[in-house]
Formats: sequence, structure tokens, C-alpha cells
Amino acid sequence: MTLPTASRVYDERETDGADPWSIDLERIQFSPYFSRLSAVTQVVSPSISGAPVHNRLTHSLKVSAIARVVALQLNTRAGRDVCNPTVVEAAAYAHDLGHPPFGHLGETTLDRLARTELGLTDGFEGNAQTYRILTALDVVENAPRGLNLTAAVRAASAKYPWSPLVSAAEIERIGPPRGIRRAPDGAYRVHKYSVYDIDADDLAHAREGTDAEPLRQTIEGAVMDLADDIAYSVHDVDDFYRAGILDHAPIAAEFRGWLDDVLEWRTRDDAEVRAELVPGAALERLRRKMRRDDPWVADDEAFLAAVSDVDADLVTDLLARPFDGSLTAERRLASFTDRWIRRFQESAQLRPLDTPRSGPVALSPWAWHHVEVLKFVHKRFVLSRPDLAIQQRGMSRILARSVRALGEWLDDDLDRARTPRRLRELIALAREQYAALPADRRPTDAEAETLARSRGIVDYVASLTDAQAFTLSEAISGRADRLWSLGQRL
Repeated sequence: MTLPTASRVYDERETDGADPWSIDLERIQFSPYFSRLSAVTQVVSPSISGAPVHNRLTHSLKVSAIARVVALQLNTRAGRDVCNPTVVEAAAYAHDLGHPPFGHLGETTLDRLARTELGLTDGFEGNAQTYRILTALDVVENAPRGLNLTAAVRAASAKYPWSPLVSAAEIERIGPPRGIRRAPDGAYRVHKYSVYDIDADDLAHAREGTDAEPLRQTIEGAVMDLADDIAYSVHDVDDFYRAGILDHAPIAAEFRGWLDDVLEWRTRDDAEVRAELVPGAALERLRRKMRRDDPWVADDEAFLAAVSDVDADLVTDLLARPFDGSLTAERRLASFTDRWIRRFQESAQLRPLDTPRSGPVALSPWAWHHVEVLKFVHKRFVLSRPDLAIQQRGMSRILARSVRALGEWLDDDLDRARTPRRLRELIALAREQYAALPADRRPTDAEAETLARSRGIVDYVASLTDAQAFTLSEAISGRADRLWSLGQRL
């Protein structure tokens, strides 16, 4: 008898005794979309940093390793199998498949273009693109489209298990989860989601056989999400310490500026803190944001402990000695990384679903505060740098140029037939999906044609590597140096 979580969309003959979840894991590992991640930026390109920083592939490998350990630890503590480690591993390998060229900058750019220029009300979202790759865009021998994964792996890959068209009534039943905010006007803003409307029925089907409550992650999905946070918080510090980008002086000033005046910061009003530029103000803004967004877990004393620990272990100890490439420096960095990852892994725990902001598996309050403070260092002292912003604005133009040029090419009655075959196939696939939507959500034929064209363009550009995106932009602007080298790559 096939378990509901092992069911697939399309029937296929499997080897007797084969673990269906291991089959899924192999399909993701051998996917060209997974291989592509080695050439997709995580935060910055190695060519910019001058150091061997993480890309999406190495990040995914580490998320998978962390997630599997957490899953096994949960089972050991529970004395039974509460979490399938192979499903967790597969979801972790898959979780970044949908990220477009140039990291989160590419995601923001494509979302803006999709909404404002292409008429896609559900925009572009890296998590939703991941689900689309798994269920529609990638291929496997035994299915007409998608990898035909089990329901368990499809459900676990949905970090934010709803579409952007989720109803307000459904949100009201449990309150807005992480990824959905309530605006001052009372309306809900869905800024993170794991499925476009065109693929939403597949996710609903996948979740039918799980015990996940509406708008809640499965246990395996929650472990994948938690492992992603752990990896992100630690290995970005690793990357930018190696690259010499984490400048000790301003980081130390920020931490000392807050720690030396903890009680005084708490007496300041919000408007004053928002406008303040002195060291310590950014950490105070983080403390207030955590209390505002997650009052169920945010705690002033836990935040103080996290800032103190990160100041001692990262700022005062690690960053005070610049990375010089020596074995001694490597050992010091490895010790820091291993120590923090192990602490975070061991803190993961099953928890009751007593707040919409928490999944069925969560970090302890101690670990959650420490993760947030480590992530702050990266966001404040790397992502906010003007030199990175300059580079990212150029990357944004590369993507915008390609999207617009492909649209113009498709509109050219005299030359449309020479557009890349893959682009035309992606448009045809989207057209079929729109036509198959239930009657109450199905667009008219004319609307479906426009939507399919737009979704196909986004699917095409999002599937490129950083280098391919740059090459396409140059070629379509008439500036390619090696015309015939493009060939099948595009």
C-alpha cells in the first residue's frame, strides 16, 4: 500500500523495496537546475570579493547537511520517527533551485518587472520558482512535466505554503504567519510565498496527505527552513571575514555603542531611534523590530545575552585578527563556524503551534536571538555597503534589459520564429497550465496568452546562471564578443 506522502502526480513503476524519498533526492541531485546553482551568486560573486565565497550550490549542500543532523536529533529525542531525514535532505537540496541570477538582487528585480511591466499579479518569488521547477519546468523520463516527486518532498519544499492570492479569511483563522504582514490599512501583504497561482493546485494536492495545518509548514519543511537560517547566519560571516570585507572597527563600535548604554537606549522613543545615526542605534532598531514582529519569543534579556556573546566571540575574538590565509587563521575560523552551527543544531526542538509565526520545529529562544544578531552583522555591514549597491544596480539593469528585449522580440511578427526554442516551449507550457485552471480562476484566452508569454519570459531569464544572464544581455544588445559561443547555452 502506498502511503499518501509517497504518492506521485503521475503513476510510475518503481523498483520493489525502493525508498521513494531516496528516488526524489537523486532526481533533485542530478537535475541540471541543481548543477546550475554552482554558477549563481549567493550574496556576492567570487570575482567581486576576491575570495572563494559561497554560491547557491555550496550553500545548499551545507543546508542539507545541517538539516539531516537536526532531523536525526529530533527523532532521537522523541524516541520515534517524527521527521523523515531523507525528505528533509531532498527539500534542502531543492530549496534554492528557483533563485535567479545575481542573488536576492535578481529576485527583487524580476519581481518588480513581473508585476509592473509584464502584468503578472503574482510576480516573481524565488521560493515559488523553486516549486515551479520541481513540478513543471524540470523533466524526468516518467512524467510529462516536472520531476514527479512524492507529496512529502513537494510539501516539504514549500517554506511558505501558500500562494500570493491566499484569502484574508484563511489568514484570519490563525493570524498572519511569517511571510505575511498586516498593513496599517488592515489589508494583508503577502511578501513571501512558495507557489504561484498557476501551480497552487499541485501544492494543495501534495499537502492533502500530510498532517500540516493550513498555512503551516510540514515538520520536514520547518527543519529545512531552520537549517537554511543556521547556514546563512554562520557561513556569510565566514565568507566576508575571509574576503576582508567585515571591517572590525565599525562593527566593534556598533556593538560597544549599544552594550555600553543598554538601559539608556530602552528609554528613547521610536522616532528618535529611527533617525539616530550613532553607533548602537542599528542594534537598538533590531531589538525593537524583533519585539514588534515576534513578541511571542523576543526577550530583552535574551537579546542582551546574544549581543554580548556575538561581541565576545565574533567581534572581539575573531574579527579583531584579520584573516591572513594561514593555517592558524583557518583553524580559528573553522572552530568558530563549527561551534556555532553545533549549538544551533542542538537547540532545535518540536514545539506546539501556539503562534502563527512559528513552525512545528523551531530554534530555542536563546538560539533564535543569536541567529538574528549574527544575521544583523551581515545585513548591516555587507548588504548595506555602497560599493555593493553600485554593483547590484548594474546587475539589475542587465536583467531588465534582457526581459524587455525578449518581450520586444516576441512582439516582432517578422522575427518571432527565431526566438530561442526553450523560451517558446516555456510559454507553451504556461499556456497549457493556465488553460487547465479551474473555471473560477481561469483567465480568458486572450488573458492566458498574455500571462503565458510573461511567465515564460520570467521562467527563461530566471533559469540562467550569472554568466549566462550577462552574456544574453550583451548579445541581445548587439555587444557580444563571441557570437557563436552562445549556441545552445541560451
